[in-house]
Amino acid sequence: MGRLLDYFLGKDGTRRFIIKRKDSDAGEAGRALEELRSSLFNDLRSSEGAKRQQQRLCGPSVALTFNFVVSVAIIMANKLVMGKVGFNYPIFLTLIHYISAWFLLAIFKALSLLPVSPPSKSTPFSSLFALGAVMSFSTGLANISLKHNSVGFYQMAKIAVTPTIVLAEFILFTKKVSFNKALSLAVVSVGVAVATVTDLEFNFFGACIALAWIVPSAINKILWSNLQQKGNWTALALMWKTTPTTIFFLLALMPWLDPPGVLSFAWDVNNTSAIAISALLGFLLQWSGALALGATSATSHVVLGQFKTCVILLGGYLIFSSDPGVLSICGAVTALCGMSVYTSLNLQEAKESSKLLPKQNSSLTKTKSNVAVVNLEKLEVKSDTTETVV
Repeated sequence: MGRLLDYFLGKDGTRRFIIKRKDSDAGEAGRALEELRSSLFNDLRSSEGAKRQQQRLCGPSVALTFNFVVSVAIIMANKLVMGKVGFNYPIFLTLIHYISAWFLLAIFKALSLLPVSPPSKSTPFSSLFALGAVMSFSTGLANISLKHNSVGFYQMAKIAVTPTIVLAEFILFTKKVSFNKALSLAVVSVGVAVATVTDLEFNFFGACIALAWIVPSAINKILWSNLQQKGNWTALALMWKTTPTTIFFLLALMPWLDPPGVLSFAWDVNNTSAIAISALLGFLLQWSGALALGATSATSHVVLGQFKTCVILLGGYLIFSSDPGVLSICGAVTALCGMSVYTSLNLQEAKESSKLLPKQNSSLTKTKSNVAVVNLEKLEVKSDTTETVV
């Protein structure tokens, strides 16, 4: 395109060719390369680009599936650690999870793989500090509740998280839930309650811990979802900022809630390997949970947890021939029906909100096309030539 060929005689009598090309050739290639570099930089090294990349690669279905798989895996790993291994220190186990997560995030940051956090002015430090503190209470109290109560009683306590989230979001953000959604959530709660009513083993201390866990769990999910959806936070960047605060509060809780004797535990190869696997799954659980909260909502994340309970119950009945009872099976099926209705309502709302976007996108496309035409006209004006000796 626009190249001219000329030559002259060198000192040794050989011909030296000169390729003449228009400056527009090199300029267009250079500008295209520069635009590609800037685009990659924005995607990897800016909070806005990192958030767009997370939304592009990890949508609601991917995030919820990832969280579901890791949740089931860590339940088995923690049963191995606290049952077969005999590591009965739930707060210290949670502390190991978060220290391991912080160590992995530090490696990501050293390798420039950690997304950039938004400017400090956009999110006050008090919000990040509150999220880290609430997260320590939510995770720590959940593990203590599982230690002192049965899984059924734990799920019964989790049912109370759903109305707590709805009430808290209404008070904090004036967010309302439609009647159909509220009805479907009520069906889910009743179904889970019926499914787990045959496994209600608890003591007074465990019941107090379960009740104390409800509010931190709800606030934790709300803050994670709100900061990611209304700010330019990604899951990994938010984990990096809040994990040190969580570790600090877990250290403060461990002497009060963990039994003594952790230093005398047998740290052999098998026990340490099981705890390390649990720690890795703990990091993946925190990451997948943050992705799910950023892609959906706090209420959807709670419904996912109840879906996991029903699937495990029905899977044990269908695959391993366990007998939870007719009442539990009917409750699980009822809960799954309510979850299906709740999911369809969410999809319907998403379609209705997406109908408003094409008009805005079309006007934005026209503006971009006009700018592109102007830029092309400017490029055609420049036709200087440069010489390269070969």
